[in-house]
Amino acid sequence: MPKRFRATRRLNIAMTEDGYRRLRRFASEAGLDEGEALSFLFENFDSVINEETFGHRMRLFNAELDARKK
Repeated sequence: MPKRFRATRRLNIAMTEDGYRRLRRFASEAGLDEGEALSFLFENFDSVINEETFGHRMRLFNAELDARKK
């Protein structure tokens, strides 16, 4: 029997405009709302990311983070 989907946690998050647009596009393409899309991504994180490029992308994001906050 499949697990029942229960949204038990709610959180207030801050996202970049680009990140939010991409989340909305992904959710729409998958037929999900934004919360369901985030749950899917994090429940399946290890199989969704590309391990070869993840570290590099994270370093680039962190390097640009201070400039994006201004």
